[in-house]
Amino acid sequence: SRCINAEYGSSGINAEYGVSTAAAPRTKYGGKTTVTLIPGDGVGPELAESVTTIFKEMAVPVEFEMIDLNREQLKDEGAFDYAIKSLKRNGVGLKGVINRSADFRHHNVEFRGNLDVYANVVRCMSFEGIKTHHTGIDLIAIRENTEGEYSCLEHESVPGVVESLKIITREKSMRIAKFAFDYAREHNRKKVTCIHKANIMKQSDGLFKACCKEVSEDYPMIKYEEQIVDNTCQQLVINPQQFDVMVMPNLYGNLVSNLAAGLVGGAGVVPSKSYGENIAVFEPGARHTWMEMKGMYVANPSAMVLSGAFMLKHLQLHEAGDVLIKAVKRVINRGEVRSRDLGGSCTTREMTRAFLAELDAIHSE
Repeated sequence: SRCINAEYGSSGINAEYGVSTAAAPRTKYGGKTTVTLIPGDGVGPELAESVTTIFKEMAVPVEFEMIDLNREQLKDEGAFDYAIKSLKRNGVGLKGVINRSADFRHHNVEFRGNLDVYANVVRCMSFEGIKTHHTGIDLIAIRENTEGEYSCLEHESVPGVVESLKIITREKSMRIAKFAFDYAREHNRKKVTCIHKANIMKQSDGLFKACCKEVSEDYPMIKYEEQIVDNTCQQLVINPQQFDVMVMPNLYGNLVSNLAAGLVGGAGVVPSKSYGENIAVFEPGARHTWMEMKGMYVANPSAMVLSGAFMLKHLQLHEAGDVLIKAVKRVINRGEVRSRDLGGSCTTREMTRAFLAELDAIHSE
């Protein structure tokens, strides 16, 4: 692969970590929208740097309220609370992954619960420039983000016996099912598949499946199917092109989205977004921190940059979002500049420089 050894952009922006602020259309100051930026652990700060650098070069009207929240700082309960308040105030966030803290609290799960960002949307799509076993994949995995096995309700009933509660409610199952069908309709998708394990978990997954079936009756223009999750994993490996929109409870969503990400090139190229009633959080679709690579600037920034591009579209900055998506896809499909995970040797900053060069080329067309 060909790596570009140059500083960012013609204006001489260096690789120093960007300014902070992130927000939603609700909090606008001086014509800009404020967005909460939480780089997270591991390579998160390096990926966030890529986004802030590109946004500055593009002169998009976005200010980042950066909150440096990671595993160590989460020992301070006030830091987590401040991050939640920032996201609620701004309504939009761009977030890296936060590792589990020393007290085994799952702060990514707590974020979703506190903010009620109930619908996680991961789009897994084939890239021409990434050689994989399958081509032509373009599926949407929609995951209920706030209950199921991730309810974090466990206890040792007697010594040596641990019970873990899986919570499935009609209210939240109906909500995610309606979200999935609305998403399919709005994005011209033809089929929604409910992923479940109701053959074994007859009441919990049976309720989820029944809710999806009930909602499907209000969308006769969209084909509805059901599939058991273990068969889904096999079918993804054999024939992933059969899937369009997939809706599922929390744990299955984690498994399916990570499997699908691996089919199209891995964690470095798959973005995601999570929605609540009044909030949207954008982050990489496969939630890995790559702690062992921290500070080495070798991680692929594509997933984080694409998440940022979808955030721009959410903020009604469609032209900027579309052109950034186009630039990232062109660089990946051309295959001349590739990070380690894609079989190359380019650094995070070199990948960022390639995206900026492609943006310049698109604007001069």
